[in-house]
Amino acid sequence: MESVNALIFTSLIMTLVSEEFPAVVPYRAEEITIPADVTPERVPTHIANVICIVYSVNNKNYLCSPFTVCVCFRVPLILVGNKSDLVEHSSMETVLPIMNKYTEIETCVECSAKNLKNISELFYYAQKAVLHPTGPLYCPEKKEMRSACVRALTRIFKVSDLDNDGILNDHELTFFQRTCFNTPLAPQALEDVKNVVRKNLTDGVRDNGLTLKGFLFLHTLFIQRGRHETTWAVLRRFGYDDDLELHQDYLFPLLKIPPDCTTELNHNAYLFLQSVFDKHDKDRDCALSPEELMDLFDVFPYVPWGLDVNSTVCTNDQGWITYQGYLSQWTLTTYLDVQRCLEYLGYLGYSIIAEQESQASAITVTRDKKLDLKKKQTQRNVFRGHAFGITGSGKTGFLQGFLGRNLVKAIKEEHKSYYAISTAHVYGQEKYLLLHEIFPDFDFLSETELSCDIVCLIYDVSNPCSFEYCARIFKQYFMDSKTPCMLIAAKSDLPETKQQYCMTPLEFCRKHKMPPPQSYTCNTAAAPSKDIFIKLTTMAVYPHITHADLKSSTFWLRASVGATVCAMLGFAMYRALLRPR
Repeated sequence: MESVNALIFTSLIMTLVSEEFPAVVPYRAEEITIPADVTPERVPTHIANVICIVYSVNNKNYLCSPFTVCVCFRVPLILVGNKSDLVEHSSMETVLPIMNKYTEIETCVECSAKNLKNISELFYYAQKAVLHPTGPLYCPEKKEMRSACVRALTRIFKVSDLDNDGILNDHELTFFQRTCFNTPLAPQALEDVKNVVRKNLTDGVRDNGLTLKGFLFLHTLFIQRGRHETTWAVLRRFGYDDDLELHQDYLFPLLKIPPDCTTELNHNAYLFLQSVFDKHDKDRDCALSPEELMDLFDVFPYVPWGLDVNSTVCTNDQGWITYQGYLSQWTLTTYLDVQRCLEYLGYLGYSIIAEQESQASAITVTRDKKLDLKKKQTQRNVFRGHAFGITGSGKTGFLQGFLGRNLVKAIKEEHKSYYAISTAHVYGQEKYLLLHEIFPDFDFLSETELSCDIVCLIYDVSNPCSFEYCARIFKQYFMDSKTPCMLIAAKSDLPETKQQYCMTPLEFCRKHKMPPPQSYTCNTAAAPSKDIFIKLTTMAVYPHITHADLKSSTFWLRASVGATVCAMLGFAMYRALLRPR
């Protein structure tokens, strides 16, 4: 429970606690925690996040000396005119010029410890000054909200604008009200709110919905009328702290990940991300243009995706991220850096819109891989493949081929990515395959570089020195591991050259019970074949399959037919879902 600190006169504290004026008032009381049940806010009060400057209303000269010192503390101040029982007039005329001069002063209260007048109210305002301070929200000199408050409320508006049409309609306003205050707005109350905005702002209401200007005006009105606790309730519900920054506990909820386990998005998370995509895909072309992508990232404090994202996931002919590429990028972030994924979901308001406790509910932590191997089955949907090969062996082309790109669609060096992620269908199930191009430093491979579900050993058929590196990598690091490996004969459109190694690639595969070398080229007129990626994904999903299975054409035929049928059904279902959007 939050506590509020106050520096006040002993008589006021003792009167509040005992509910009677003490006959003998000590010069200084011991440290006291005022119990919650004697204050209106039901918050225990401790001792100097807020300072109550107490003066005697029958001695106005006393106000000046402590005030000039206290104003330097830069904390909320409450002016308290005590002993109001001794005078018949108010001291407010003297106090108002001081309140106008110093913005640190939240309010002024006149009270009497002797006859218990306004004692409870005094502590209410002291607590309110800390729990719901005006200073971070509003600039009294300019009579407008501070820029940090405007930024925060603008993000809240955009998150709450579920259809991204620039207004909060009745459904969105009702959801917003229920989210922040646990109670819906009655239809008449909704109209009353909009009428208040209409009377004061020409463009505050449009198409019977609240615009951003109208939304900001309402909160300015709340603050000006002393109801800033309403604005604070909204800000805190959407994750903001007292400095109007998103709280670390909100952005990074606790998520325990045991060793050898991976992280994936669950079904509810994908549904939420699909709704975010639909919200910003205004032209309904199943891709996000640069403008639409920037609109999506408008609720972020920075642009989260770099230029390399376009060479990491699938894009359309214009180079825009497709729906599949968008989900793939989210899947990659979740797998490689789940804390970053939690942060991103926080900016998008996942816990609010999906009505979940936190972003952690969007994540599935998979079980230990060793248990999957033991049981010969897995519930995982994301599998990691590492591509090894010397410089120029064709690794980059191989990764880009996975995304449907041939050599014609060259990637600029500054846009280059060492990752590629997309989907492949294995026996009718859609799985994500994440390929990572490993830098060819044979002498130093980290544990992360060696930890994967499938190894791609890529050599250039036209380079006689290319295969030896693959053979050495396999024998040094993977020969005794349980990680399945596949040899890729890249650039197969070029004349094949004899490799300078003690045995041919085919002989090497037979000796080590690997599938035969798989020919591959991305030097094609159309998109490169994806058959090899289905094989890789199948081997990653079923690492226990035997060498005989891998050589069987029936095995691969079953996998390929399953993938084709699933792809056709998936496309038909997506088109059906797309129609009513």
